[in-house]
Amino acid sequence: MSYYHKSPIITRASIDSIFEVIDKSMSLYRRDSKISSFNLSSNNQINLDPHMQKVLKKSFQVNKESKGLFDITVKPLVSLWGFGPEKTVGIPDSSSILQTLQLVGMNKLKMSANKLIKMTPGMQIDLNGIAQGYTVDVLADFLKSKAVKSFIVEVGGEIRAEGYKPGKESYKVLLQRPEQALGVKESIVELKNMAITTSGSYEKYRTVKNYRFSHHMDPTTGYPLKSNIISVSVISKKAMDADAYDNVFMAMKPLDAIAFANKKNKMDIYLIYLDEGVVKEAYSKGFKKYLISN
Repeated sequence: MSYYHKSPIITRASIDSIFEVIDKSMSLYRRDSKISSFNLSSNNQINLDPHMQKVLKKSFQVNKESKGLFDITVKPLVSLWGFGPEKTVGIPDSSSILQTLQLVGMNKLKMSANKLIKMTPGMQIDLNGIAQGYTVDVLADFLKSKAVKSFIVEVGGEIRAEGYKPGKESYKVLLQRPEQALGVKESIVELKNMAITTSGSYEKYRTVKNYRFSHHMDPTTGYPLKSNIISVSVISKKAMDADAYDNVFMAMKPLDAIAFANKKNKMDIYLIYLDEGVVKEAYSKGFKKYLISN
């Protein structure tokens, strides 16, 4: 995080305290977190804190708008395919996949007032596909509450920038370029009061007997997503929105993803994808205005 102000008014302790509160809410790596409590087989409901409540509300919205492509209940599938903390060798058999699919589907969750309820015992949720973006927005709101008008915040590759640097210089971000896209030129985007996130099949993957698959799961089939999209970058006002939707676009065909972004008209996307073995690029209609080199 970097910011410009006439005096150093943001302390490391204040930022750490924000991370601590959010981690105690939604971190899968903490046994004492709210989400870890919900994921226990003995628990069928929890009382929600304000942070998790906001993230879940957005998760249900994106799940509906994406017709189920965004799904926070895929955690059992992620673990089954070897991307959880448990050591997994090989590929799961079809019966294990079908059995695990019974625990997947946001229609099996109910959010009532400040409670989250499992309609099917044994369900588990994973908010990593949206929580980092949300954290960026919380930090941005904190900085704005302290009258900081120029800053850039980054958490786990999710970025949001506000205002200008001294001399009216805008914040610039180099788009991530995966190894598979060596033929694609580097691109830099200019962020003016916007957020950007990037998701890709190259981030987490396993290879078993020449079968390479990523951590992105198809909640309808129980298998890793088969997509020719290598990576997608999403620009939106809020980092939480961009973070959630980059998962959605990864699950789409390139032309469908572009059409969806153009129709939604609240975010812009940049795709790198494979077309019969050839690496190609595609943009939504508004993305080019952010590009300053390509």
